[in-house]
Amino acid sequence: MSRLITLSQYCIDIINFINEWMGKIISWLTLAMVLLTFTIVVLRYFFDWGLVSMQEAVTYMHVIVFMLGAAYTLKHNGHVRVDIFYQSCHIRTRAWIDFFGTLLLLLPVTEFIIASSWDYVKNSWEIHESSMNSGGLEGVYLLKSTIIIMAGLLRLQAIAMLLENLLIALNLKSVQERI
Repeated sequence: MSRLITLSQYCIDIINFINEWMGKIISWLTLAMVLLTFTIVVLRYFFDWGLVSMQEAVTYMHVIVFMLGAAYTLKHNGHVRVDIFYQSCHIRTRAWIDFFGTLLLLLPVTEFIIASSWDYVKNSWEIHESSMNSGGLEGVYLLKSTIIIMAGLLRLQAIAMLLENLLIALNLKSVQERI
């Protein structure tokens, strides 16, 4: 049993590290997005000049921030939660709620996202889809790939949450150890 707990904690730590690292990288992209938006505004209103590719770059960055930052947000409980009863529950009860919510809601949703978007992304890759706008960016297929990456990262985080909440619910991990 001790080996199983150690292995579970090792998996939790690796998945949390991946999503934490992704979140920190993405946070820098938000700064780049703000700076590029500022540059676009200055060029447009002071110099009457602009590029479609610059405007699309902001959209691409925005998509990347939201899609690849979703698992990081979930890891830090930054998602929307209706917790009328949840907050007043004991920590082990909350762990069971989180465990079953992840098992019955989050994992099936990630499976649905992957299954329903697979052909959409695959078709985009097959034609190397690019922007429909003149002067726009190429690589729309790369952008669409973030749908599957997002679902994969969410699925990984769901596995970490399942393991961690199960350890807490079964009283095999103390609450202080919870990340």
